[in-house]
Amino acid sequence: MRFLISSLFIVLLAQTVQAQAACGGSFASFIRGIKTEARSLGYSRNAVDQFFEGAAQDPKVLKADRAQGVFQMPFVDFSRRLISQNRIDTGRAKAAKYSHIFDQMEAEYGVSRGVLLAFWAFETDYGGYQGNFNTLNALLTLAHDCRRPQLFRPQVFSALELFQQGDFDPATTTGAWAGEIGMVQMLPDDILHNGVDGDGDGEVSLKTSAPDALLSGANMLRALGWQANQPWLQEIYVPDDLDWSLTGLGKARPVSEWAALGVVPRSGAFAARNLMANVILPQGRNGPAFLTYPNFDVYFEWNQSFIYVTTAAYFATRLEGAQIFDAGTPDVGLTGPEMKKLQTLLKSYGYDVGDIDGILGA
Repeated sequence: MRFLISSLFIVLLAQTVQAQAACGGSFASFIRGIKTEARSLGYSRNAVDQFFEGAAQDPKVLKADRAQGVFQMPFVDFSRRLISQNRIDTGRAKAAKYSHIFDQMEAEYGVSRGVLLAFWAFETDYGGYQGNFNTLNALLTLAHDCRRPQLFRPQVFSALELFQQGDFDPATTTGAWAGEIGMVQMLPDDILHNGVDGDGDGEVSLKTSAPDALLSGANMLRALGWQANQPWLQEIYVPDDLDWSLTGLGKARPVSEWAALGVVPRSGAFAARNLMANVILPQGRNGPAFLTYPNFDVYFEWNQSFIYVTTAAYFATRLEGAQIFDAGTPDVGLTGPEMKKLQTLLKSYGYDVGDIDGILGA
């Protein structure tokens, strides 16, 4: 069965997001407030009490949230760390094993198999490690924390709705520290809206069923704006005299214009000359260069780190036969501490750099 959510629940959940209770303070007081809010949404006292019975703050979640140092690595180093020949070979073996599911995915959702294979690999090493954090406690901890309560508080109520439907056990459901569940790591709200029963057993089991996880992930990408059967990333060469101010995200122009400026595919032809595209240089003008198509932007709905997104998109092309990127002679990136110093300096001049975390723009 597909997960369904009532119109009433959608309206009430939207109201919940707009009028959130304060974060922080006593965790016990926070739980009392969120239980009261759950009752106001129409859930019975018995259901609410059962759902929150074992609720506890998890300090390991906060530690993990503040220790995402891997995203401070330069693109070339990060990609070499995440992409191994074993991961490529395993991905191709999975593609063969579940070829009928990938055929269905491409036909129904227009998402290429390499895209989901890459997410499957990066998120859980093809399902091998899905995380052992209690999902409800992770969500509650992050909703109570005042960094991003607007993101995690609604997920608590989505998990409650899954519990109401019999599809979530607050005591035993585990996953990533940020509350994602299953082989491709989806949040409860994404499961509610995009969960797919891919193996036809009447349940959506993202932790144990690869067909369910893969088709659910593809369904979510489509909901996020994925353009069916369109490219996402292509390696290119750029001329030495290119106006470098034209490069970067948010500076899309027709591929035909890039071609006129001397941009050429590293191999073969442009994937789509009729689309708008950006030229990105993840490690400077002397490093790898890529053309990003509109579908690349959808990746940021999955993960907001530029380095992660670029690496996942590139790995998807590798799984579909692309060459290892030409590393060139890339500029040496700043270390984490150096980046923090730069962020501090920029902030002192009035620039909005977000948290001083050593991850510029991530």
